[in-house]
Amino acid sequence: MRIIVACALALTLAGCAAHSGVTPDGQGGYMISKQAATGFPGPGTLKTDIMQEASQYCAGQGREFVLTNVSETEPPYLLGNYPRAEINFKCAASSGAPSH
Repeated sequence: MRIIVACALALTLAGCAAHSGVTPDGQGGYMISKQAATGFPGPGTLKTDIMQEASQYCAGQGREFVLTNVSETEPPYLLGNYPRAEINFKCAASSGAPSH
């Protein structure tokens, strides 16, 4: 019975996590946000994760990741104020491209 309760609790907490994926911001750039399901992981991990995702997204287009804005929630992380990070970025022309 305890295992069932523990699994249900884990699924409930996992359901509270949020990740937007890469989303156009309507201004020629993109945004990604990610929120933890609990207050345990700090926002630094979330920010690192989404910055890597953004970098890979731009690299997939043959472009370079350019961070334009970062926002993070502030502690205390409880009662729904879980760690959350959001970045805005652009994918700029690669500076390593040969010039003609």
